[in-house]
Amino acid sequence: MSFTMPVIDDITQPELAARLQNLLDNKTKPVGSLGQIERLAQRIGLTLGSEAPELNDPQMVVFAGDHGLAARKISAYPSDVTWQMVENILAGGAAVSVLARQNGIGLTAVDCGVRHNFAPRARLVIHKIAPGTTDALEGPAMSADHCDQALANGAALIRGLPGNALLLGEMGIGNTSAASLLMSRLTGLSIVDCTGAGTGLGAQALQRKIEILKEVLARHPGAKAPLEALAAFGGFEIATMVGSVLQAAAERRVIVVDGFITTSAVLVASKLQPAVLQRCVFSHRSGERGHAQMLSHLRAQPLLDLGLRLGEGSGAALAWPLLISACAILREMASFASAGVSRQSEVQVLVR
Repeated sequence: MSFTMPVIDDITQPELAARLQNLLDNKTKPVGSLGQIERLAQRIGLTLGSEAPELNDPQMVVFAGDHGLAARKISAYPSDVTWQMVENILAGGAAVSVLARQNGIGLTAVDCGVRHNFAPRARLVIHKIAPGTTDALEGPAMSADHCDQALANGAALIRGLPGNALLLGEMGIGNTSAASLLMSRLTGLSIVDCTGAGTGLGAQALQRKIEILKEVLARHPGAKAPLEALAAFGGFEIATMVGSVLQAAAERRVIVVDGFITTSAVLVASKLQPAVLQRCVFSHRSGERGHAQMLSHLRAQPLLDLGLRLGEGSGAALAWPLLISACAILREMASFASAGVSRQSEVQVLVR
């Protein structure tokens, strides 16, 4: 199975956008008084092509993979934590499990390349390409063929899921390094500005991580195109996520983006198909260094800013009720006319 790049259409739709704005402006409230919720309602309406959008069967997908670069101690945790946390997610004990359960969100974990053999069970999908990527200091993290396979796996996964909303999650020790490398190469920002503490590195360990990532970038000077960079630096979970984002965008699902790593996957996808961003809701601004600048590069305004840096999809799940509320406002809130409420009086202000 090889990956075929989907065609992702522009959904600007000026006429629908005008109707949505008119609906919002005529609700029983001062114009614009629901702030970002109104912009969120418009984005969901445009994505779903509806003046009365409804979100159904939301699906949280946690993409998991191990990284060869992790052997160089770029994380505060050992690689075994990847598979152990996948087990925790499936057992219902992780933060994302709790939040998905609380909010009625379907939860699927995907083994994209974990260094562990999982027993088959419900809500676990095996798309293992290899037991982790190779060390990006020694060569590309994955071959072009493996990268293509990961993209195809991600697209196929989405085609098999119900619903019209995809929430992105991830698990992989070392994947903040992969995200930092992708961000630096695809935005042109210094790796220093793109690299944070990840799972909780101290100042000295963080500086060592930065130096290693500088060497990795120097090792792959020609990996400049999005898929070249993805193969050189990315994890299997990030590449599979890119394929899923592209497919979800082609199907006009609402895509709820979590934190730093999931945003790096959206960054790659948007470099391939810019219209991807029209379907994306950015749930929060992470406490991870670099995320704010990555959001700025994408011209994305996150819904929340809570200092989160857990990953897993936790921020996307926390923001989900805001999407439900935005749709309810469009569908259910009365207009001035239907409620018989007087509008704001027009007042002439004379400037002397």
